[in-house]
Amino acid sequence: MQPSKLQPLRALRALRILLNDKDATEQVFVIVRALTGKSVIRAYNRFASTGTGRRILIEKRELLDTLKDRARLGQMAPDSLGRTYLEFVERERLSADGLVEASESAQGLTENENVARYAMRLRDSHDLWHTVTGYGRDGLGEVCLLGFTYAQTRNPGLAVIALAGGMKYARFIGWRALSALWYGYRAGRRAAWLPGADWEHLLTQPLDQVRDRLRVRAPVVYPELKEVALAV
Repeated sequence: MQPSKLQPLRALRALRILLNDKDATEQVFVIVRALTGKSVIRAYNRFASTGTGRRILIEKRELLDTLKDRARLGQMAPDSLGRTYLEFVERERLSADGLVEASESAQGLTENENVARYAMRLRDSHDLWHTVTGYGRDGLGEVCLLGFTYAQTRNPGLAVIALAGGMKYARFIGWRALSALWYGYRAGRRAAWLPGADWEHLLTQPLDQVRDRLRVRAPVVYPELKEVALAV
């Protein structure tokens, strides 16, 4: 399996679109795929070497099926990750299919079934990462979560988007925007490896215990800047 060829010009064009329109979610996937290189293959190999990863691949699990089952999520305990996730997506008026629709507007990353399963699982867990980390879906929250995610996945495309977004917010609200991004990156470095998490099990567990287990630190700088950043 060959690593993806880097396409910096394609990434630059997509970044310009994204910076001018934060709702152009599909451009995130264009940038990530244009700059993926060996990062997904390395991450997949790590995933496949773990007990959880092997079980997921053997069982051909689809995380999206679990996240779409809102009736089951609603029956989970009020303090569980599953119920908190459900409240998050309902408050934000999100659909678990939303990321699928955005990502399918860009060309597929690989024809390898197992690698594709890993990549889709990572994509589908995005809003779970929002819920666990405490970063909102506002622009600065997304930037900070991208910093966290880059620390976890080492995908250069995520670093480019995070830095560009951080610089954009720094121009309007000051250097502390970059401090918030840096905190998110460091939190991602210190956390357990979330791409390898057994989310199907963790959804049933108390959110506080999930955060402890995954060693996820609560944001510090971001909450202080969130309201002013919303005006940008």
